[in-house]
Amino acid sequence: MMGAEKAELGMEELELEEGGGSPSPSPMTAAGKMQALDFEHIGSLAAVAESLSTGSKWRRALTSVRVVILQAKINVLLPFGPLAVMLHYLSANHQGWVFLFSLIGITPLAERLGYATEQLALYTGPTIGGLLNATFGNATEMIISLYALKNGMIRVVQQSLLGSILSNMLLVLGCAFFAGGLVHPSRDQVFNKASAVVNSGLLLMAVLGLMFPAVLHFTHSEVQYGKSEVSLSRFSSCIMLVAYASYLFFQLKSQRSLYSPIGEEEEVTEDEEEEKEITQGEAICWLFVLTIWISILSGYLVDAIQGASESLNMPVAFISVILLPIVGNAAEHASAIMFAMKDKLDITLGVAIGSSTQISMFVIPFCVVIGWIMGQQMDLNFQLFETATLFITVLVVAFMLQEGTSNYFKGLMLILCYLIVAASFFVHVDPDSSNNK
Repeated sequence: MMGAEKAELGMEELELEEGGGSPSPSPMTAAGKMQALDFEHIGSLAAVAESLSTGSKWRRALTSVRVVILQAKINVLLPFGPLAVMLHYLSANHQGWVFLFSLIGITPLAERLGYATEQLALYTGPTIGGLLNATFGNATEMIISLYALKNGMIRVVQQSLLGSILSNMLLVLGCAFFAGGLVHPSRDQVFNKASAVVNSGLLLMAVLGLMFPAVLHFTHSEVQYGKSEVSLSRFSSCIMLVAYASYLFFQLKSQRSLYSPIGEEEEVTEDEEEEKEITQGEAICWLFVLTIWISILSGYLVDAIQGASESLNMPVAFISVILLPIVGNAAEHASAIMFAMKDKLDITLGVAIGSSTQISMFVIPFCVVIGWIMGQQMDLNFQLFETATLFITVLVVAFMLQEGTSNYFKGLMLILCYLIVAASFFVHVDPDSSNNK
């Protein structure tokens, strides 16, 4: 009965009745006081909460800046971007330095773009996340290509995109296999063979699309010289875009089980939850900011390519095929190696081979269509040397992937193949001496 009486009485009455005999209030009395305080001062607490909420937004923004900008050691290279812009306007005789500084300045931006994409992928799931990684991982190459296409530098567009495919398939995948094999030397690492076969088939289809315009041009068997290859390229590009859209539907909707990583169907996602360092909205904002800054630096980079070729005594083909893709693939390179060392080869292949597939089946045809809209004669005739290099590379990688296993020796083989390709382009002279067709 005593408990019922306390429940009916107010706080002040309880204090009057029990205050004289008890030196300290009972736990129930203390809880009642706190409850009364909450209801009594709810207006002031709401104001305090609102002020704390505003402060937390600024604190959250500062934390996001610290995580994305200050936490990564590679961001010590960020000042090279503004230096390239300043040097561009100070003197016209330092195009080589402008090119190098822009190249170095874009490197941390590409890596941070990959980080923001990975953070966003944690909120979207593994399948959409893999697609986001491939898409934003190629954002640097696409931006550079659009700037070069706008300036009529068609050969730079073709060679930079070709170099990105070669870099992903040989250098990125090779380093990932090599690093994963060193971490796990006692056994072969296993990946989803079905997914690798589908991607290899798409890459061979891309080679087919690039080969026929080149063969038409160099055999002089066109109905209208100089026009038939462009018309064929535009038609083939539309077909390749349809094929890539069908591939996305096949991957995301129709045959999702085909692309599920081996042994990860029932994997608990607690580790992924711990890796969420920024919110979904912050990741989207950082993607927007980083893409704009990469776009700005890409303009200065493209403008300085010809001057850098002359001042550094390097062929434009070597700069376009080897140097530019290494910078653009910085994010893929780091993430592919990291996932291979964690024995997640399916994600590694999604990053490296998936990126190559997206460039060959989407970015290249997309540039042809955009060039068509711009009035540029962008086509799929990548010249015989480049087309043959791509064809042999696709065959080598397809044979490496056909067993569904990887080790450090396969990785070493791919890296050595890339060194041969790089040396070949260093001594290669483009038959089209001008940068436009």
